[in-house]
Amino acid sequence: MSQRASVMPGPGRPLEVRTFDDPDLGPGETWLEIEASEVCGTDVHLHHGRLAGVPWPIIPGHVSVGRIREMRGPGVDAAGRPLAEGDAVTFFDVVGTCHRCFYCSHALQPNLCPHRRVYGITFSAREGLLGGWATSMRLTADTSIFKLPEGLETADVIGGGCGLFTGFGAVERSNLRPGDTVVVQGSGPVGLAAAAFARVRGCGPLVVIGDPDERLELATAMGADVTLSLNRTSGRDRSASVADLTEGRGADLVIEASGNPAAIPEGFALLRDGGTYVVAGHYTDVGPVSINPHVDINRKHATLKGRWGTELRHVSGALDLLARHRLPFARVIGGEYGLGEAGQALADVERLAVTKAIIVPSRDRAIPG
Repeated sequence: MSQRASVMPGPGRPLEVRTFDDPDLGPGETWLEIEASEVCGTDVHLHHGRLAGVPWPIIPGHVSVGRIREMRGPGVDAAGRPLAEGDAVTFFDVVGTCHRCFYCSHALQPNLCPHRRVYGITFSAREGLLGGWATSMRLTADTSIFKLPEGLETADVIGGGCGLFTGFGAVERSNLRPGDTVVVQGSGPVGLAAAAFARVRGCGPLVVIGDPDERLELATAMGADVTLSLNRTSGRDRSASVADLTEGRGADLVIEASGNPAAIPEGFALLRDGGTYVVAGHYTDVGPVSINPHVDINRKHATLKGRWGTELRHVSGALDLLARHRLPFARVIGGEYGLGEAGQALADVERLAVTKAIIVPSRDRAIPG
């Protein structure tokens, strides 16, 4: 039996559906039948060639949900729960960290390990089915697999996608205190997740800035008290709204989740003296922006933190809270696409036609190979 995958041959080139042999499992490996894989902003950046060192061609799809078809591992997931063939699972997309370098062993930041590899990004299609835009996928022996917690369906998890884990990590990085006033810049998947987890953590007034209206409605469903449209308000309007909520002080915490450089100066302007600014939306280089170190950072006595990539505990923690609080991430899904429609999915994500696009291989398994 053969498998199919949507392959990105190189930057700017049309995607192609290719046929692959069944994965040849080694010791400890798992064969996953994909139910859904996300299309995220990183995939758009990949297609535009904005990430260095990509081993073209690739099979995109770094966050996926599937069912175990065959496994040669220990029979338990990363949390110690029993695993069996047929179980619905997701997985941490980073593998290959060395556990010996400075970042792994001393800094305890394995997401910065120079040896790390990421499914759907740093594996070549020549190495096999190592991305989620495929009917099946091979998971290496060092992959951290998570059985979906009871009550969660595929749509609940893939509706959040990698943004679910990045948003969790941004809130964790912020050291948010109960009652803090929070502003989230961006109403895409990362911003929606950051808003949801800030609310779960007990924040006070919660403001989400973004567009279009459908995303702002989702932000309200995630717990936002106030939503501000970028198109219908000015920077001065938004600053006044935050000032009104905080007796003129500004937000205790601002989380940048937009990926737009123009958000950065405004984020500092919305922050109170002594507040914390977490920049989580700039996973790729989209250009410089001007800030005033004295006004924006030093005189403001601001704490500035970056949040690049995710770590294993973010996956585990986000899944636990998603199940415990029944956060409505299934509603974030705006379109389902088959393998042969992946190019359209990328285009729709880029133009904000959908908040979350997902690849569902079963939609076109009948396409002739």
